[in-house]
Amino acid sequence: MFRTLGGGDLATNRAKGTHPHGVTELCDEGSRIYASALRAGRVARADVDSAPCLMETALLHPDPDDPTWLRPLPPAVALARRLDPIEREITERRRLSVELAEIFEPFMALSTEVNNPSDSITVLEGGERINAALNLATSQSRTELVTVQPSDRISESSLLQGLERDRALIERGVKIRSLYQHTARYNPEKLAYAARLSDGKIEYRTIDELVERLIICDGAVAFIPARDDQKVALELRHPGLVRYLMKVFEYLWDRAVPMSAGGPYEVDSDGITEIQYSIAKLLVEGHVDEAIARRLGMNVRTCRAHIAKLAQILGSGSRAQLGYLIAHSGILDQDTSPPARPQV
Repeated sequence: MFRTLGGGDLATNRAKGTHPHGVTELCDEGSRIYASALRAGRVARADVDSAPCLMETALLHPDPDDPTWLRPLPPAVALARRLDPIEREITERRRLSVELAEIFEPFMALSTEVNNPSDSITVLEGGERINAALNLATSQSRTELVTVQPSDRISESSLLQGLERDRALIERGVKIRSLYQHTARYNPEKLAYAARLSDGKIEYRTIDELVERLIICDGAVAFIPARDDQKVALELRHPGLVRYLMKVFEYLWDRAVPMSAGGPYEVDSDGITEIQYSIAKLLVEGHVDEAIARRLGMNVRTCRAHIAKLAQILGSGSRAQLGYLIAHSGILDQDTSPPARPQV
């Protein structure tokens, strides 16, 4: 119940054989006896054997008129005694923080005059630190948040967290643009997320292939993964790097299709959808099914179903023949995407 600075630990008190918890704590039995003593004004010493912590913490003291009884220390006095060392330490730490601020103040001025590139790239290790940095950056956003999100399944808790974050941004007038893969159109969680925020203040678009996640806040700070397991990320504040990543986003954004449009899955005269064109390109390049599925943000079973459809349309009887037929059918010569921006 009580925990003060500098008190004994659990192992020490067990070694002394006094009680199965530290002297800075109050167990359930101790709480019960102390409450009983407060109500009755005293308690028999023999009744306290099961909770020696009450004597060790001075919550009970001998009755001066009859040592076989113990009287309770008033809770207000007990609380004041335990708060006193904490308040003293807080005061001391505040004093130290003021001294540290004074020491580093002249160096802070120097750091604004010298551009140190190493300060522009921060390595974030672990999900907790990554999320803390992301939450801080998004909470400070005032103009625009852009994201590139390769398609995957998201949990209900992640969906709710995203809704809470994006609503807060919208209320501050922050514009949000999110870019997904075409496969997100078949992801019920992504569709539900878009529907909950489909008030015109957030734009969603999809494109056939995305490589990695990207988050940029106000064109000033960017976050990218540093490892495939998403356990390490880089926080980038170098103006040149962030500006370059922003141009990459704009390039992808111009080639993408609004989430509400049906274009990416419309069937052309050959009976082939755009996603199947994307798969066909990767097949000709020699990628295996697993690699194609990963790059296009779909599961392997869906990818193989599209490959089977391509084989049926082109009359292929084998994987090797399919690659040959795709290369010589002329379907890859058709440009199904919008014109690309001339600069990146």
